[in-house]
Amino acid sequence: MSVRDSRTAEPRPNFDPIWEEAIYGRGYHLNKYPFDLVVSFVFRHAPRTKPRDQVHVLEVGCGAGNNLWFVAREGFSAAGLDASPSAIAHARDRFQAEGLSADLRVGDFTALPFPENSFDLVIDRGALTCCGLTACRRALDEVHRVLAPGGAFLFNPYSDLHSSKLAGRPAPDGLTLDIQGGSLVGVGQLAFHGEESIRSLIGDQWQVVSRQLLTITEHAGPGSESGVHAEWRIILRKPDANP
Repeated sequence: MSVRDSRTAEPRPNFDPIWEEAIYGRGYHLNKYPFDLVVSFVFRHAPRTKPRDQVHVLEVGCGAGNNLWFVAREGFSAAGLDASPSAIAHARDRFQAEGLSADLRVGDFTALPFPENSFDLVIDRGALTCCGLTACRRALDEVHRVLAPGGAFLFNPYSDLHSSKLAGRPAPDGLTLDIQGGSLVGVGQLAFHGEESIRSLIGDQWQVVSRQLLTITEHAGPGSESGVHAEWRIILRKPDANP
């Protein structure tokens, strides 16, 4: 993948323009199929007491809409938001061509354009990890606001055990820039979270359903670089107003 040279890049508060300028805008990362993590989350945590078309699912940082394509095909009510106009345009075209319906918007996940208590499920599949701690906290507050009481949130940031963290330049607000090694070269700024930052971000407004740290060690062949992929898979629930 050909991307811009980021060695002179400075941190961006909410959205690194590399995703529009050098990734989605050039036709990269326009994924077609959903991530298995998302499929499991939706089927496990969607309310059983509602018809599927009344179960409202939001993805923040939805990219090209591959996860929401699955959500809509399964009959759930789908909504998504991304800061990249190219990604949203691609998703809209695909949904229209396949006769699927979704509310797809260009916007900022630190200021979600939806009413409070609107969604039963919210998905973050590696999107909030692309912003610093300050923006991530605002985004989590927004997710909490738009979730209905009892609703579930999939939070999926990278861990500080990831090899790419050590291959980049530390920057303010918990960000890493100019990643030159590991599996995350070319995707712009990232925040890699340890136990302390995860606890700080979650705070006391969420119920923790599960918190998993997934690490995969790649043992490359002779002459190739080995490394560790590390990510958090955290499921949070907004407390029910009437427990």
